[in-house]
Amino acid sequence: MHAKLVTLERQFKPSLLIPVNDPRLAKYKVKVWVKRDDLLHPIISGNKWRKLKFILNHALSLQTNTLISMGGAYSNHLHALAYTGKLLQLHTKGFIRGEKPDKLNPTLADLQAWGMQLQFISRSDFRSLRQYRHHRALPGLTEQQYWLPEGGAQALALSGVAQMVSEIDIDYDCICLPCGTGITLAGVANAVPAAVQVLGIAALKSANFLLQDIRAFMAQGRKTGAVDSASGDWTVNFDYTFGGFARTTAELLTFMNEFERCTAIKLEPLYTGKMLFAVYDLISKGYFQAGQRIIAIHTGGLQGNRGLGRCKDN
Repeated sequence: MHAKLVTLERQFKPSLLIPVNDPRLAKYKVKVWVKRDDLLHPIISGNKWRKLKFILNHALSLQTNTLISMGGAYSNHLHALAYTGKLLQLHTKGFIRGEKPDKLNPTLADLQAWGMQLQFISRSDFRSLRQYRHHRALPGLTEQQYWLPEGGAQALALSGVAQMVSEIDIDYDCICLPCGTGITLAGVANAVPAAVQVLGIAALKSANFLLQDIRAFMAQGRKTGAVDSASGDWTVNFDYTFGGFARTTAELLTFMNEFERCTAIKLEPLYTGKMLFAVYDLISKGYFQAGQRIIAIHTGGLQGNRGLGRCKDN
C-alpha cells in the first residue's frame, strides 16, 4: 500500500458492529446489527473509502497527478474523492450531471472548496460517460490523469469492499446493503461465506440493469484476481425506491427519525434510510425466518441529509 494511503488510513476510526435493540423487532425473533462504516471518517466514510482505497493505490503507483470522475449534484462519491484528492495533493475533476445552478448546493460548494474542477454536462453526455470503465478509457486523458467511473465502480473497488466483510467477527445469515452502481454488492457477494445471503436494496427506480452489472463486476473481479471466487447468494430488491433516486416520502422520513431516536444511528434518505426501512418492512412481512442474524451495512454518505429539501413526496 502506498505510504500516503497508509498515513491517511491511520487517521480512521474503527467500523463498529452495533446490535439494534429496537422493541419493534422483538416479536419477530430476528437479530439485527448495523456495520457502522459511517464511523470510519467524517467525510471519506462508508463504502466510499472501501471503493477508493485500492483504486487510489493503483493511481498513485502510476504517478497520477489528476483524478477524474463523474456524479450527480449531491454525489457522495465525488464528495469523498475531492476531499481525498486534497489530502493526497492530487488534482481532481468532476463531470456533474445537469446544468450549473445559479447557486452551488452544499455538496458542490465543498467540491469546489477542496479544489475539484467542476464541469457540468447534459444528461445525455453524462450517460455516454458510463461506457468508460477502465482507468485509461476516457478519451483525451493525458499520461498522468486517471479515470474513475461513476461511484468508483471498478474491479479494484472489490478488494476494499472485501476487507469490510473480513472485519465481521460474528456468525450471520444475511447482509443487507444499499445498492447504487452495484459494485459494493458485488464485492460483498464475492467475500461472504457460501451460506450467507446478500440482499441489495436498490436506490434507483427501474434499475434492472443492476443485475447484469453486478454479474459483470463479479466476473471482472475473478478475472483480475481482485477476488478469489463468487461464493454468496445475492439478490436485489427494487421495491423500496420511494419513487426514484433522491425522492422520499413522509413515511420514510418518519422511519428515519424513529430509528435514530431508538438507536442513536443517523441515516440519510438516498441509500441507508431506504435500506433500513426495507429491512424492517421485510422482517414484518416474514421475509426473514425467526432466529436469523442480519447485518445491515451503513455505507455513510450522511452529507446527503443536506439535500433533504429537494426530496419530494410521491
